[in-house]
Amino acid sequence: MNKRKLILLILFSVLLLIAAIGYGAYRWIISRYNLPDDPGKLISLASQMKNFDSEELEQYNPKSQRAIDAIHYQIKLDLFPAEQKIRGEVAILLKINDEKSSAIDINFYDNLNISNITLNGKEAEYSRTEKLLTIERTDTDADSALIKIIYEGTPKSLGFGSFNFKKVDNHYRVYTLSEPVFASTWFPCIDLPDDKALADIFISNDSSSVSVSNGKLMDVKTSGDRRIYHWKTFYPVSTYLIGIYSGNYNSYSQKYVTISGDSLNIVYYASPEKFEDAKRDFSDHPRYIKTFEELFGPYPFVREKYAVAEFGWNAGAMENQTITGIGSDFISGRKFFSDMLIHELAHHWWGNAVGPKTWKDIWLNEGFATYSEALYWEKQSDIRALQSTLSGKSGTFPDGTLYNPGNALFSRLIYNKGAWVLHMLRREVGDEHFFQILREYLRRYKYTNASTRDFREVCEQISKKNLKYFFDQWVFKGEGIIEAEAEWSVKKTDEKFITSITIKQLQKGYDIYKFPIEIKLLSADKEESITANYRVEGREVTLNLESGFKPDRVDFDPESWLLAKFNIITEENQE
Repeated sequence: MNKRKLILLILFSVLLLIAAIGYGAYRWIISRYNLPDDPGKLISLASQMKNFDSEELEQYNPKSQRAIDAIHYQIKLDLFPAEQKIRGEVAILLKINDEKSSAIDINFYDNLNISNITLNGKEAEYSRTEKLLTIERTDTDADSALIKIIYEGTPKSLGFGSFNFKKVDNHYRVYTLSEPVFASTWFPCIDLPDDKALADIFISNDSSSVSVSNGKLMDVKTSGDRRIYHWKTFYPVSTYLIGIYSGNYNSYSQKYVTISGDSLNIVYYASPEKFEDAKRDFSDHPRYIKTFEELFGPYPFVREKYAVAEFGWNAGAMENQTITGIGSDFISGRKFFSDMLIHELAHHWWGNAVGPKTWKDIWLNEGFATYSEALYWEKQSDIRALQSTLSGKSGTFPDGTLYNPGNALFSRLIYNKGAWVLHMLRREVGDEHFFQILREYLRRYKYTNASTRDFREVCEQISKKNLKYFFDQWVFKGEGIIEAEAEWSVKKTDEKFITSITIKQLQKGYDIYKFPIEIKLLSADKEESITANYRVEGREVTLNLESGFKPDRVDFDPESWLLAKFNIITEENQE
């Protein structure tokens, strides 16, 4: 079928689907099973993200930034939405790791106009390029530095839309989405994922606006027609997870007692027109948090809050630390997008509390959060709910490796294959060890950052297994999935039947996968069955399974533990 006819057929089918089930249910199916929704939007996003390459992002930050370490940010931001401008005053407390360095490099886009810079209270000399601000040091013996930068202008909105002014029904709303390296479009910072720091964030806007950010709300002051919100973090945060939302929000809150007995404030923010729908959609968060606490350990940011805010990015949601943003289109009042909320909450363990050491390790964020969706539904129901969730996330994933994925940084490779790899790791090490691994990984790296090799080390220490081959084939080197031809035949010997099974690996993405597999034989009436477990160690293996009945069917991996595609050949369809 030519592409034009295929596209027309697909569009016609989508229209029929919408007509049959209703638009809301259609959107739920699209979200639940990761199907393409708006082709134009996907093309636009792909265009925006085409320069996001995990190798190139390593070059975004100069090596000189490893000589410094951000300790604290004080961000004072005045918003002027009608003019689409901001005025900022940012103080950065830095630890100097290399006292011999003659300059300090800060990520900051040069379209914002700087009016003043001081270093340790004195006027500082500086120079700029498009993305970098270089401040000359005068005291090279100091082991710390306090930099203050005053600036104003209209921020660039890069990536997924790092800074946005949006007018809705005569109200202006402001939101940010800085992942991966665009916090520096609106405030000066060390824009590295593993340079976490504490922050005090002051947001000034029109007095009719509610302004939300990371951490705990410390104070709200009104000065004339302006209102200033002061938010404070008690846990370190990566710059890409610092976010602000400001607009005509209504809000409501729920109290939750954590697994440790602490009181957690859960707060929701939504526009007046979406408020009642948001209350219904967001109301299950206490159950979500309780489930993840039981699986992984206590909610990591209990001294602050957990909050969800409606924002204007209608391609999905973003896990800004303690203040998840969810696009207006995903607030339905019918809980169609619960998986999205569960995913973003899971990031507060995987991605926020334990951050990635580099952008090459992004699967540790997204694969973990995606698998957490499946774990949540398993906990609510049973293993079949997990299997159903993962079945909608299958694929062949030919576009790179999980570690260092190149320009597939935010693709289904990272989200969905990442989830499947964790599922297969669970089979490899066993349930008891798997959940011990997750808890130890969290304990060891909480409020810091971890690499894929760090995670593998935890896995090996807990399981007492050498997992090099597993990580090589699924994370570091292997592309795609297991693709195999499985041929079987039956012979009768005396009163027993011998089923001979040959598995031949055909995939091109990796030479030989080594994996455990369960094989189940069933009789024609399905009254009799037998199951056996094997470990495949070669490109072609032959297995013999004995049974007291004649098998009519052979199921390969009946419990869906493998990311694999089997082409099954039986006696009847052999040529």
